[in-house]
Amino acid sequence: MTKLNTLIQKAEHSRFYLWLLNTALLRYVPFNRPHKLKIQQISPNGITIAAKSIKNNLNHIQGVHACLLATLCEYVSGFSLLINLSPTKYRVILKNIGMTYHYQAKTDVWTHFNIPSEEIQGILGELQNKDAIFKEFSVQVFDAQKNHICTGLINWQIKSWEHVKTKLN
Repeated sequence: MTKLNTLIQKAEHSRFYLWLLNTALLRYVPFNRPHKLKIQQISPNGITIAAKSIKNNLNHIQGVHACLLATLCEYVSGFSLLINLSPTKYRVILKNIGMTYHYQAKTDVWTHFNIPSEEIQGILGELQNKDAIFKEFSVQVFDAQKNHICTGLINWQIKSWEHVKTKLN
């Protein structure tokens, strides 16, 4: 994970390292590979991720598929959590997704998401007293014309690896 963290930090200031990060993520997150989700920017103000209006991302009426939009919301919020919480200390796992669709996307789509540092401190504080917590984040997706396409409510379970049970007793 330290290599990934170093790559993320360098990607904030370098287009080459941003390209390298995107290439690595397409390889190590194979589910997202056909969709070509691309991190456009990483900054202290958040992450911007985009998806092209390509064949693999379209539905039967040539609009951007609803499941791709949900994946985009999950990806940006989960990646933000992993950047701000140590993946070696905490397991972050999706609990559920709720989507509200406002407008049909026919062009490329993008989302920008940020978790304020105060909220991260609150999460870390809660984890001192609880085995696991649930955090819900609202993520908005827009198209190339800045139409508000959808809003995702993404609920994450965050748990210290010390409290994770991987075997049934």
